[in-house]
Amino acid sequence: MATTRTATTNWEGSLMEGAGKVNLDSSGVGTFDLTWPSRAESPEGRTSPEELIAAAHSACFSMALSHGLAGAGTPPETVRTSADVTFQPGTGITGIVLKVQARVPGLSAEGFQEAATTAKENCPVSQALAGVTITLEAELLD
Repeated sequence: MATTRTATTNWEGSLMEGAGKVNLDSSGVGTFDLTWPSRAESPEGRTSPEELIAAAHSACFSMALSHGLAGAGTPPETVRTSADVTFQPGTGITGIVLKVQARVPGLSAEGFQEAATTAKENCPVSQALAGVTITLEAELLD
């Protein structure tokens, strides 16, 4: 069964001088401030579309990797993923770097690289961001 998640943004003013709030409607977990400077310069306690994309991508990738590993008979003990989303004003999102560290008993480093690559290619957020170069750095922990 398909699910739909909703977020709403209310923006007031021009791009450069204005500000907005993005509300995570489906979960109700929060409302977050955003401005152009928080997107193109320093966050200073506010978020940006790129940070929200990074959150979605790191979560989706971690879930996809965990699922793939468990399905192959090597469930992970831990998976920690960060996503660095680069935004260039005037150009847009220019790249994403996924960095994952995981502890997976009984799995070789080669097997982990294969599982991580498969998760990167098949994670629904990766697929939604197919127009952006996505780089993977995967490290199997002892």
